Amino acid sequence: MPRPYVLAETNWKHLKDESFELAILPWSATEAHNYHLPYSSDTIEGTAIAEESAKIAWEQGAKVVVLPTILFGVNTGQSDIYLYMNLNPSTQFAILKDLITVLDRQGVHKLMILNSHGGNNWKSIIRELSLLFPSMFICFTFWPAMLDRNQYFDIPGDHADEMETSLIMHLAPELVLPKKDWGSGAEKKNKIKAFREGWAWTERPWSKISEDTGVGDPSQATKEKGERFFTAICEKMGQLFIDIAQANVENLYD
Repeated sequence: MPRPYVLAETNWKHLKDESFELAILPWSATEAHNYHLPYSSDTIEGTAIAEESAKIAWEQGAKVVVLPTILFGVNTGQSDIYLYMNLNPSTQFAILKDLITVLDRQGVHKLMILNSHGGNNWKSIIRELSLLFPSMFICFTFWPAMLDRNQYFDIPGDHADEMETSLIMHLAPELVLPKKDWGSGAEKKNKIKAFREGWAWTERPWSKISEDTGVGDPSQATKEKGERFFTAICEKMGQLFIDIAQANVENLYD
């Protein structure tokens, strides 16, 4: 059966009499994830989280709809990684502006970007679009930062690590290579102290910081850890969908 809260699955027979309070736009990336995970890892994770969270919200009466996932993100730091796919931030702005124009015109005035990729930076884009569309409430989430990963994983990392490997083992195990093919995910750190401490920033040239494109040791990953983490993420995200869908955005602050 088509899920009525997933735009790609539903139909005009349902939609012609429907109205939604909140649209969710999963935005991912297409890039290498160590040796053993698919290039579509961010897409698999973000789409599954968006759809399961929307199910939770829908079943509690929230009028939410998940839009089709944007498959490409900002990958400028991986320019020498074979078949990485890149969208510049200015391209992301243009895509988002066009989609918001549709939502705004059709009366869906709340949009959440459900971000799955650390290279996508939304704050400045949302600030500018909010001026262009004053009737829209626009926000974003970054699900990898939602929970304390130390409560779920032994060796939390940053990219294609124990967390991501566990998630893909749960969501798409057929796409994970045998453990003998996993890279170590060892990361080379910037020699300048300020960048290591995090209060100064420069883009990481990916091939210089990682031999296998991973950042974080995946060796302790299990399907069971991925399922537990996925369930917790979706429960928390689903409640956020409900809160935003039902909120009066003109009266958000006490």
